[in-house]
Amino acid sequence: MSEEADLQDISLDGSNIRAYACTAGAEKSSAEAEALGRSKGGFGTKIHALCEGLGLPIKFILTGGQEAECRQAIPLLETVGASAVLTGKGYDTNELREWLKARGIKALIPPKSNRIEEIDCDYWHYKERHVVERLFGKLKHYRHPS
Repeated sequence: MSEEADLQDISLDGSNIRAYACTAGAEKSSAEAEALGRSKGGFGTKIHALCEGLGLPIKFILTGGQEAECRQAIPLLETVGASAVLTGKGYDTNELREWLKARGIKALIPPKSNRIEEIDCDYWHYKERHVVERLFGKLKHYRHPS
């Protein structure tokens, strides 16, 4: 799918998946090997996903539930060329904005409320980010219950 992807606009986001109580504690396993992390809600995994303009997944990374989303943005985007990247406020870092600018990629990231410098965001174009939210909705809806 990723070879035929429409890479004009790509969306990036992360979502927590809560682990079942029986998930942790296997004899020959570790939390790192299972991409589990402890956060406020207990054990969980965070999926960091990149999808194309129609909502089809391109790449993803699994980390522990406590991992910050912004740390996984550049590893996900390294091998993907696009004209615009649409992400949430959690990705509003100077490092990511500079990395995208150096590659000629338009950053559609709303500024955090505590950002000192004023940064504009094309909210009309940003509306297209819903495709990544729909991707996570589908993944969670069809998750196996056991």
